[in-house]
Amino acid sequence: MPNIKPISDLRNYNEVLRDVAVGEPVFLTKNGRGRYALIDIEDYEKMQATIKLLGELSKGRKSGEEKEWLSHEDVKVYFSNKEDV
Repeated sequence: MPNIKPISDLRNYNEVLRDVAVGEPVFLTKNGRGRYALIDIEDYEKMQATIKLLGELSKGRKSGEEKEWLSHEDVKVYFSNKEDV
């Protein structure tokens, strides 16, 4: 169940921060609507890494579509040659 609090609870920010845990963000509302999310730094770092990975995967897909995909055998040969270096 999501932990939702009004932004006015930040007057007692220590209590609000105590509720923030890995995988358990605290959502703050303003005028009854969701406005902010407080997340643990570990979750933030994981989210940033995921975004970076998705960006790299997108670049790879675009490259494959523009410059043609490599066959399984070509990749295998490429990496077997890398081990010899």
